[in-house]
Amino acid sequence: MSVMSPVTKPVSSTVAIQNKALLNSLPFSDTQDFQDATRGLLGKRIPNAITNAAGTVIWDNDTYDFLQGDAPDSVNPSLWRQSMLNAIQGLFEVVPGIYQVRGFDLSNVTFIEGETGVLVLDPLVTQETAAAALALYREHRGDRPVTGVLYTHPHVDHFGGVRGVTTQEDVDAGRVPIIAPAQFTEHAVSENVYAGTAMSRRSAYMFGAALARSPQGALGTGLAQTVATGNITLIAPTLEITQTGQTETVDGVRMIFQMAPGTEAPAEFLVYFPEHKALCAAEDATHTLHNLLTLRGALVRDPHAWSHYLTETIDLFGDQAEAVFASHHWPTWGNERVVKFLSEQRDLYAYLHDQCLRLINKGWTGIEIAEELKLPPALEHAWHARGYYGSVSHNLKAIYQRYMGWYDGNPAHLWQHPPVEQGRRYVELGGGADAVVDKARAAFDEGDFRWAAELLSHVVFAQPDHAAARELLADTFEQLGYGAENGVWRNIYLSGATELREGTFGTPTVSASADVISALTPEMLFDTIAIQVNGPQAWDEKLTIDIIVTDANKQYRLRLANGALTYSAAPQNGDADVTLTTTARTLPALATGKLTADGLAKAGIEVTGDASALSRLTAVLDPGDPDFSIVTP
Repeated sequence: MSVMSPVTKPVSSTVAIQNKALLNSLPFSDTQDFQDATRGLLGKRIPNAITNAAGTVIWDNDTYDFLQGDAPDSVNPSLWRQSMLNAIQGLFEVVPGIYQVRGFDLSNVTFIEGETGVLVLDPLVTQETAAAALALYREHRGDRPVTGVLYTHPHVDHFGGVRGVTTQEDVDAGRVPIIAPAQFTEHAVSENVYAGTAMSRRSAYMFGAALARSPQGALGTGLAQTVATGNITLIAPTLEITQTGQTETVDGVRMIFQMAPGTEAPAEFLVYFPEHKALCAAEDATHTLHNLLTLRGALVRDPHAWSHYLTETIDLFGDQAEAVFASHHWPTWGNERVVKFLSEQRDLYAYLHDQCLRLINKGWTGIEIAEELKLPPALEHAWHARGYYGSVSHNLKAIYQRYMGWYDGNPAHLWQHPPVEQGRRYVELGGGADAVVDKARAAFDEGDFRWAAELLSHVVFAQPDHAAARELLADTFEQLGYGAENGVWRNIYLSGATELREGTFGTPTVSASADVISALTPEMLFDTIAIQVNGPQAWDEKLTIDIIVTDANKQYRLRLANGALTYSAAPQNGDADVTLTTTARTLPALATGKLTADGLAKAGIEVTGDASALSRLTAVLDPGDPDFSIVTP
């Protein structure tokens, strides 16, 4: 896993003072989290560098060994504390019979022992890290076979390592059921494929995977450390959970499920293990304020539903649960503490939702609400409610977006110039690029880094080769990162600084893996092709393609006209230009975009009719760019 060279500048006095001041405003003397994060440790993996089959390191938790002692001036001390906790790795006992491996990836993997084997809950991001976690579990708990897998929701850090713990053969044979919430596959594939290129590129900023790990670099994300860069896999679920209260028993392990769609993911469940008095909160109650709109990009989540489901969780399990654990962070023990934790997490999302709408109805904009609204003291001083991954600021803007959209009602903001044209006009207004940079430097020296960033970004978009603007913008982003309590904000700022100084680092982790592509339904596959069509280039192109899926007994007509590729499963009149006959298993070969008759034939797809229609379609396909610019035009 390669990282960019650590070109850094010293922390400014403004940020150093700001960071030190925080030590007096938060309860740093409360060490309960450190007790909880180390409780039940059975063993560690030493060293904890994990490689792929080629010997390339795809995860190395040891690179965070610098996270010890007091926070340096270049790190917000609250984020330093959170990062120290997240870097703790090993196999831990949650309760007898339930064990977690933490510090092996962005997420935790949980092992629930059954009568003959072990169930695996949320098998990390990659095959390699999941296999290493299973090996550590077996080292300390015996070589138990995997007898079931659970995916709590369709984000890649909760299913991507599945082939590291089981095989397609065992799943197909019925030896290993895979349990997931209803509509899991649809959401897993759509999120990782439709806008997958853009999300993965922005994730490179968000997770800081290409940044050097150091007190001047990446510390983690606040949710965990970062994402592994290994092989992302997927095996489709065999058992869907469709309703709250549904009970399933696998290998003697009884589970009671609570559905929570539209919370941290569009399809999600929590699961209670009654014999263990242990609740898995999935990702709906963790030791951070979570994202309502993840900064890599996604649909806005529903904080009102989120708080409602946590109320339901308390009603269902609050009088029984003696432990609550999640797929990130560390557990909480004791019924009184469990209920307090769940209640404060519930109140956190309810407060943000309700107060944001109160101010929306007074005419406030999202930016204004985010700047002014504060949490109540009880939540402000609860470590698990701090904004390490989500933030009060960007979550409030997300709530505004959910209800009101991008437009704030001001006519001046209805039809603004795009960034390059804005930049040119602001530079001219400011007296030229050098003059604007001078003004930005004065703002920088005064510690007004937000204003400096805005001024310098205009110059860089107007004149991308202006060396002084690029250099000072990188320095400005760096100072903003040094002061950020939010792990993702720090990574984003430092990633922007790195790319301005050293060039783009692309997309270290690509979520649209072969397994994810293979899970596409025919309709989703056609959509995937359609969003690659370069509309203006295809304005005058007209063609039709019939696709016959023999083992599904389905036939589709694809039609390209007016720059849009559409499809229908209804009976069609007349013959298509070309017909493709295939099976559901070989159909994903179309996703490569290389639609030649020879290539499709090699993939097992029969081509009849005018094969030139395929090359005409291929000619107007315009795939995404995994290295697109972010901080420059």
